[in-house]
Amino acid sequence: MESSWTDALNFPLILVIATFVSGLVWLVDALVFAPKRLAAGRGSVDEQPIIAEYARSFFPVLLVVLVLRSFLFEPFRIPSGSMIPTLLIGDYILVNKFAYGVRLPVVHTKILDTGEPERGDVAVFRFPHDPRLDYIKRVVGLPGDTIEYRDKTLYVNGTEVKLSTAEPYLNPITDDLVAGATVRQETLGEVTHDILVYEQAPARDQVDVVPEGHYFMVGDNRDKSNDGRFWGFVPEENLVGKARFIWMHWNGGILWRRLGDTIR
Repeated sequence: MESSWTDALNFPLILVIATFVSGLVWLVDALVFAPKRLAAGRGSVDEQPIIAEYARSFFPVLLVVLVLRSFLFEPFRIPSGSMIPTLLIGDYILVNKFAYGVRLPVVHTKILDTGEPERGDVAVFRFPHDPRLDYIKRVVGLPGDTIEYRDKTLYVNGTEVKLSTAEPYLNPITDDLVAGATVRQETLGEVTHDILVYEQAPARDQVDVVPEGHYFMVGDNRDKSNDGRFWGFVPEENLVGKARFIWMHWNGGILWRRLGDTIR
């Protein structure tokens, strides 16, 4: 999942700066200039210059947004089809930012350990080869796991991840059959979820051992996903959070039946 234009502008940094500046302006005016205005008989303490008035109005709002976005929940938009059928292009999702540890904005330093990814989680992370980009994939391999992908089937530590019988895939927006695509179910850890397979696409067989402190991520659209099978492992410090639910879908129109869906 690539970043939006706001992430390209480093929105977290902009938000931190805006919050700090507005709070500083408000504080300086309240402690320094407001008493001087009152002592000089130029109105009451509540009568402020326009810049101080704006700072007082915006600071609480910016602070709430900063806290919510940095430590609790952050919205993301899905721009690609790598997680079909679980997530569609145009899904707006909410990500739990404290699922894998509380981290400071901008510098991403973990200040509180609150949990670790579990096999089967749908996780957002900063792309290892370009941390400015946010990606979303499913956690397949935990530190120390041996992951084998053979004949379009996953093997975790030598155990085959069983797949259900293939069913034709219907486009959920148009309800049309997608040529060559089938849906199957697999269970990773405690999570049973759908994957999309293109039967005629060539298999990419490989074996990977996940290093300590890293995770192996794969998209649910198994034959059309740029994931760990191509670029490797995700360091723990690149984790952003766990995708929880879809709060809106917009891709030229609203798909009402997806609103509020839990991501599994």
